Amino acid sequence: MTLGVNPEGGSRHFRFSTRADAHSHLFRFIRVRRGVLAPKDYFFLRAESLFNLATEIERLDREGGGRPIIDSYGGKSLHEQSHGESFYAVFAHRFRAQSVYLLDEPEAALSPMRQLGFLTLMNDLVRGQSQFIIATHSPIILAYPNAWIYLLGNDGIARTPYEETEHYRTTKQFLDNPQRMLSILLEPPE
Repeated sequence: MTLGVNPEGGSRHFRFSTRADAHSHLFRFIRVRRGVLAPKDYFFLRAESLFNLATEIERLDREGGGRPIIDSYGGKSLHEQSHGESFYAVFAHRFRAQSVYLLDEPEAALSPMRQLGFLTLMNDLVRGQSQFIIATHSPIILAYPNAWIYLLGNDGIARTPYEETEHYRTTKQFLDNPQRMLSILLEPPE
């Protein structure tokens, strides 16, 4: 990838692959510009590949050779936690200031309460000069203050206000009147 992170997740130090033909080629279109402050770390996390990352951490720790890697993730096997707990452990224990984080649908593993907790962790890291690039469908994560939201559509890429995203509008419509939405969705066909 453009930033040197492993396509299946992790930092620049991970070099494992379970299925190379499934990697996105989006990185070929990304142009990185370096600023005065160089990030201390880069980390990529895909919702569907956390299992592979957790397995690689365990494999490397079995081989030994220094401090256990799992200590940087809270000290408890990511496989011995629920999907949501393991995701949150990565955010809470592995992420640090002055870094760049690429996250692909982090909400897939997180309850609404954990998404709110993630926003708090993310805000602390942003205050510490970290940057986040997140692909998400979560209206909670999209609501992060001053976030630049881009819609990738048939007409190209366009910066979009939060309230104009489909995810916000659909969720708001449902929460404003769930019975109406359910009656439309679940009404038997004529």
